[in-house]
Amino acid sequence: MEVKQIHGLCYSATGVTEKVVRALMEGLEEDLCLPGAVFHGFRKPDERAVDYAFGPGDLVVVGSPTYAGRMPNKIAPDFQARLRGKGALAVAAVTFGNRAYENSLAELCALLEANGFRTVAAGAFPGRHAFTDALGEGRPDWDDKKAIRSFAGQIAGKLRELGESPPPVEVPGDPEAPYYIPKGLDGEPVKFLKAKPRTDLGKCCNCGVCARTCPMGAIDPRNVAEVPGTCIKCQSCVRKCTHHAKYFDDPAFLSHVAMLEKNFQEPKEIETFL
Repeated sequence: MEVKQIHGLCYSATGVTEKVVRALMEGLEEDLCLPGAVFHGFRKPDERAVDYAFGPGDLVVVGSPTYAGRMPNKIAPDFQARLRGKGALAVAAVTFGNRAYENSLAELCALLEANGFRTVAAGAFPGRHAFTDALGEGRPDWDDKKAIRSFAGQIAGKLRELGESPPPVEVPGDPEAPYYIPKGLDGEPVKFLKAKPRTDLGKCCNCGVCARTCPMGAIDPRNVAEVPGTCIKCQSCVRKCTHHAKYFDDPAFLSHVAMLEKNFQEPKEIETFL
C-alpha cells in the first residue's frame, strides 16, 4: 500500500508520549524513504480546537497517554471531535506509567476506526509515570528506542504487503470498559478528583510557565497560585516549573502515589500489534 506522507499527532502533557510518537515517525520516515514527516501538537487547548483531516496516502501515528486504564476522559472527546481519517492509515500508540495500559489502546483504535482511519499497527509503551520518578524513570530509554525503531521497520514491511482494504489491527482490551479505580496504600479505593496543585509562594516567581503549559488552561496566568479551571492531575505544572514551586499535597493522591511506588516497580515491556 502506497504511503505519500507521514504525520504524527499526540496529546502529551509531560513529553513522554511525544517522544514515542516522534521515534515511530523517524523510523517510518527512514524505512519508507519518506522524509518530511509532519508533527501536529494536540496538547494545548488551542491545538485541540483545530480540525485535523487526513486522507488516502497519509499514514498518521496517533498517540495518547493512559489515565486510569483508558484515554484521558477530558481529552478523548477532542480526539473524537477533531480527527478525521477519510481513509488514511493509522498507527495507534499509547504510553503508560509502568502500571498497565488496560483498555486505552483498544479505546484509541476504536476511536480511530470510527473516525475513518484504517488502523494497521498499534503499540503500548511504558514511560516515566507522570506522578512519580520512581516508576519508569528515563523511559523510553535507549533499549525502548531500539525496540520502537524495530517496530517501525515491521510496520513498513507490513505496508508493502497490504491490499487496498486492510482489516483493523487487533488489540486486547475493551474500549467501553470502566476506568480503573485508584487505590491507596492500604488497598482501599481513594478519590482525588478535586485535588489541585499547590504553590510554594516562597519559591514561585510568578513567571507563568505553569499557566502557559497547562493543557487544560486551568491555571490563572495573572495569579498562578489560583487554579480556577479543571485539573486532570497530569503534573505538567509540577514538571515544567523552573523553581520547583508546584506540588500536590492531597492525602488521597499521595497515598495513591505511594501505593504505585510500592507495587509497580518491576519494569514493564513494550507490547506491539500488527
